[in-house]
Amino acid sequence: MNQIPDILHQQGYKSIPFRVTKTQHLVLYAKINGVRGRFILDTGASNSCLGFEAVEKFHLQTQHSATKAAGAGATGLHTEQSVSNILQLGRWKNRYFPLIVLDLTHVNMALQHYNVKPVDGIIGGDVLLEGHALIDYKARKLYLL
Repeated sequence: MNQIPDILHQQGYKSIPFRVTKTQHLVLYAKINGVRGRFILDTGASNSCLGFEAVEKFHLQTQHSATKAAGAGATGLHTEQSVSNILQLGRWKNRYFPLIVLDLTHVNMALQHYNVKPVDGIIGGDVLLEGHALIDYKARKLYLL
């Protein structure tokens, strides 16, 4: 089992550490447009997203989106989109990454209830698919190609 990280590294995979919060969320750090932020790694989220309050922090250019979002107990959420962002997780980088922007207040309120630090957004299935992701839950590492 100890050989798996070496094999993945030889194949070009980059490892990104994550933590497990007391709410059982997987949390990692990423950079968007060169700015570091805190994100939930959510294998059930179809798209990666940021909260509206993070638009300025990450220097996003947004535009209207007709799509309504749903998740984590909320439905019909207004969204905006931001295209061509630089997304970096560890040494893995995508220079033209689209992001959804929506209200994540309900997520951060739930985290706050358990005294867990707020997040700037969610890393979703779009990153996992793009990066041919493998997740090692025991070692608490995300591997992206």
